[in-house]
Amino acid sequence: MLDVRRLVVLRSVVETGSIQAAAALLGYTPSAISQHIAALQRETGTALFERQGRGIRPTEAGRLLATHARQIQTQIADAETALSDLRAGKSRRLTVRYFATAGAVLIPPIIAEFGRRFPEVRVELRLGKGLTGEAADAEIMVLDDTVPVPRGLRAMHLLDDPFVVVLPPEHPLATEETIELGRLSNETWIDNEWPSSICRETILDACGAAGFSPNFVVEAHDYATAVAFVATGLGVTMVPKLALTAIPTTAVTCLPVTRPAAARSIFAVVKEATEDQPALSAFLNLLREVAASHASRPVD
Repeated sequence: MLDVRRLVVLRSVVETGSIQAAAALLGYTPSAISQHIAALQRETGTALFERQGRGIRPTEAGRLLATHARQIQTQIADAETALSDLRAGKSRRLTVRYFATAGAVLIPPIIAEFGRRFPEVRVELRLGKGLTGEAADAEIMVLDDTVPVPRGLRAMHLLDDPFVVVLPPEHPLATEETIELGRLSNETWIDNEWPSSICRETILDACGAAGFSPNFVVEAHDYATAVAFVATGLGVTMVPKLALTAIPTTAVTCLPVTRPAAARSIFAVVKEATEDQPALSAFLNLLREVAASHASRPVD
């Protein structure tokens, strides 16, 4: 492995044009410079300089190593700057992982404001979730009591997102203000999360508490598709209120559900060691503001 210090010496000799000039630049003696060059030549097994009159000039190998030495020094300087910024609570990149509804509703309203406050920070958004599986500064996700939060992470509650019953517009219950869940026991249902997830289990638990198991006749993998099927009269479904913000609902009727009510809990999961960094802290504050505004909105 090449010695980085010797590469720095090599670069200095190549760029200054002499051992004496490199020694003056680096604060070494000419003898020490010569020893470093000789040792580097032994390490590489290649002549790095050749005589030219009373001086020396780099060989092709010497120029090649000098170029790489410059790149290495630049990378080291960048690493030192990044580490210094990290210690000072600064970051040039913010990686946020999210699930679909959060990506459609919670994140877009805060990106412009965050960009104005931190123009030097690049926000990288990654779809997917996992408390420890992927490196991220923050993960927006649905959690319940069955999901343990690993040591070193903190789950910050953003909002409780209630589920809403979605009915065809001509449904006999469409004129109600709210619907007791048990009144839907004989309906045909449209599934909207398959394979199962925390949100789907929340719906099943609520229906179970109301004394029935939903009769799923249509399988859909997302809320928008399920709502579209409802609009055709194929059945009913339950969708989180937050998701309705990003889904066309003019062709259906959406009503709050009671006895029992069902809701999913949305959290931002962050590393305890970095949650106070200015950029991340500002992002989380903006996220809380948007989440609070949605939590207070009635069902349309």
